[in-house]
Amino acid sequence: MLHLYPATPLFTATRTNWARYLVRVGVIQPSFIPWRGYFDFIASVDVFIFYDDVQFSKNGWRNRNRIKTNQGSRWITVPVKHRNLSQLILEIEIDNKFDWRKSHFGIWKAWYSDCPFYSDVIQLLGDLGERAVLSNLSRFNIELITRIARYLEIKTPTVCSSEWQLAGKGTDRLIDLLMKIGATTYLSGPSADAYLDKDLFRANGIRLEYKEYNYSPYPQLWGEFDGFVTILDMIANCGPASSSMLKSRVPDRVIVS
Repeated sequence: MLHLYPATPLFTATRTNWARYLVRVGVIQPSFIPWRGYFDFIASVDVFIFYDDVQFSKNGWRNRNRIKTNQGSRWITVPVKHRNLSQLILEIEIDNKFDWRKSHFGIWKAWYSDCPFYSDVIQLLGDLGERAVLSNLSRFNIELITRIARYLEIKTPTVCSSEWQLAGKGTDRLIDLLMKIGATTYLSGPSADAYLDKDLFRANGIRLEYKEYNYSPYPQLWGEFDGFVTILDMIANCGPASSSMLKSRVPDRVIVS
């Protein structure tokens, strides 16, 4: 039987307490039903920060993700009101002019109702999006990520970057955030290598590591295995056992020691 926890932040201690024990920190934008690697990333750090006060990118991972069908992967999208290019993620509202939730549940039923843990997915999705507070995309994503993380027995504390007044841009802004919370190690996805300023990490005494995403396949419907779909695909097929299948087979890389 599936036991759901309340969709509340994973950590309730005050920010002033964090510097006593914080070591390894990860920062990613709040995404819609992310893939397995996102949750492995959360489980790999001492605290996880939702980077919600940066620019929203249309048609990105913030409001859509991929599911698996008998014709390959397909997108499932939350419609949003995107007024201009300067909007921050935390400012984006969900477009509720049509019943996209009904459409989504129809999609889940069509492609996942034969999975052994389909009911777990439906319970995780639950009433999300129905409450007025969840007309905001960032809050919607964070609440859903929180539910899934609890299901996967991830206990990492989380917070939003918008809780701080941050200075600078790019790596400077990131360093400001890390210094404010007392981080000594920063875990990043490897794609950030193209724009992270490693010298700033050295100058501020912060260790830089890159997450390695290398996973074993799991039982899955519809032919050849595809690991780059939403985590809900793994939950639908593997249920609670998913929590023991999160960890990458390859250790993370140290870039700045």
